[in-house]
Amino acid sequence: MTIGFDTRAQPVTMPVAHLTVHLFGNLTIRRGSVVLHAHQLGGPKPRQILEILLVRLGRPVSKDRLIELLWGATPPLEALPTLESYVSVLRRHLQPGAGKFGPLQTTTGGYVLDRDLVDVDLDQFDVLLQRAQKTIPTLAYPLLLRALNLAAAPLLGDELVPAWASEVRELHASRLTSARILAAETAATLHRIDDALDFARLALADDPLNERAWTALIHGLETSGRHAEGLQAYERCRQAMQSELGCAPGSILRSAQQRLLHATAEGDGDLSDVLSALLMLHNQLRVSPVPAIGEISRPDTALSTTTPRPEPGAQSLREATNVVTSFLQRVLACT
Repeated sequence: MTIGFDTRAQPVTMPVAHLTVHLFGNLTIRRGSVVLHAHQLGGPKPRQILEILLVRLGRPVSKDRLIELLWGATPPLEALPTLESYVSVLRRHLQPGAGKFGPLQTTTGGYVLDRDLVDVDLDQFDVLLQRAQKTIPTLAYPLLLRALNLAAAPLLGDELVPAWASEVRELHASRLTSARILAAETAATLHRIDDALDFARLALADDPLNERAWTALIHGLETSGRHAEGLQAYERCRQAMQSELGCAPGSILRSAQQRLLHATAEGDGDLSDVLSALLMLHNQLRVSPVPAIGEISRPDTALSTTTPRPEPGAQSLREATNVVTSFLQRVLACT
């Protein structure tokens, strides 16, 4: 009995490549032990096609949209075949030997990167932020630290010119500010006040008019007993909003200012004396007009021939005025 062997070539199945990609800082792609950088992807246009698909991970992008993003309103006549050739170049680098069976897939009229085969740091940042927004502070804080650590470098550092990259960076900047504010609020809840202040200041460096960031900073200063610094921060906030937006801080910040004023007035030193005096004058103005200093000390002779007793509160008003005047004179003498 003769045993025969089938000598026909059997199809070789290539292992599907799994990619790990860093978009923060300079583009880096890891495929197993192979590491690819921006200049190894066949040129600027293939690299940008990959980046556009990466920032839309798992979502198809049409060929027409890719052509618009790559060439603007005046694409070359051969834009479509050129685009398709660029995608072929990318596949040779990203999934060699696998053809269309890899992370970079063809969809109806476009292309998509398979989310199951690609890990992207930008996508991880968004997922961590979303999870942190939905959980309790003790669980949210480490998620936020991981997200912010991922986003330490600028997004799309290799793309300084394309308009689409600027739009992506602007959208990410808004999410980054939200993450920093949430980290500040969460840190304060966990009594990590120094961390809360650091994150609030970073958020304000991103967006100087963000009232939620100002609130996180001022509440952190209040919690740490740094009342004078809290008042200074409130004044910077007020000036910025008045100058840029033509409005005043909201009720939450105004309430914080009042608490800081009272806390400072109850302390020691010249500033506390002045604030106490100003608070007393402010409260008096709310209940009745303040008489002029001369009227407090001089009776109306047309109405009475005897010296009346001072009105209730008149002596306190005089003392408050003297405190403020003395403080201002000392300040002016030092300038």
